[in-house]
Amino acid sequence: MGTNTTDTTDAGFENKLIALQNNMLNFAMTLTTSREEAKDLLQETTLRALDNKEKYYENVNFKGWVFTIMHNIFVNNYRRIVRTQTVVDQTENLYHLNLPQDSGFDTPEGAYTIAEITKAINSFSDEYKVPFSMHVSGYKYEEIAQALVLPIGTVKSRIFFARKRLQEMLRDYKYQDRE
Repeated sequence: MGTNTTDTTDAGFENKLIALQNNMLNFAMTLTTSREEAKDLLQETTLRALDNKEKYYENVNFKGWVFTIMHNIFVNNYRRIVRTQTVVDQTENLYHLNLPQDSGFDTPEGAYTIAEITKAINSFSDEYKVPFSMHVSGYKYEEIAQALVLPIGTVKSRIFFARKRLQEMLRDYKYQDRE
């Protein structure tokens, strides 16, 4: 397996975690798009990492390990919210579902809200969503590859395909239910 952190000092682990706080906040911002939610996610991730430091092995990429914890917390919280906020349209002719989804803007730049874009990105599988979100938040390809323990070519490819898929989804959204 590997050597876990019991062989190193707790202070060393905590120092690594403290050094990552800015990167973690940036990543949390890409996931949540809200500064307050990002701070909450950062705090929850830090606590979870500290609670599970015995599960960290020195031969594992520390940044990738912490980012995986953060991403898993975000996904679990998101799933919990979706489960509790699911609304079933019980009107006779599905009136609420059939309402036009017009944003009120006719320009391509103003046609989509942040919520619509975030919803589209969140529909991606994690293998595309995570590198794409990191790239959008300003991480360089090399940093993403290192954090996710992937070859740089794989990271570039996933970001490319995520970008293309997002363009398709938003194009489809713009023209759905409009005649």
